[in-house]
Amino acid sequence: MSKKRTSLCWLLGPPVTFLGVLPFANRIEPIVLGVPFLLFWLFVAVLLTPLFVWLAANGDPVWAAAREAERTDRAERDQAERDQAERDQAERRGGA
Repeated sequence: MSKKRTSLCWLLGPPVTFLGVLPFANRIEPIVLGVPFLLFWLFVAVLLTPLFVWLAANGDPVWAAAREAERTDRAERDQAERDQAERDQAERRGGA
């Protein structure tokens, strides 16, 4: 059972922005915001990395299924805790 996980291609974004563009961004001029262009580009690449990871995670069906299963488990666990608290409270009222 193979699921299409083409959204994981977004994870190629960080290596491309850091290494693939490096030969083109490796220059001192122009100065952007008071820093050489290479330093500015590396800063932009660091800021773009979470965006690439978010895009990959949002489109991945396996990650979405795991997230939904975790939510369901948490809801069931919370309901069991509420039920137990109600039983404990009823027991205290009846025993007092």
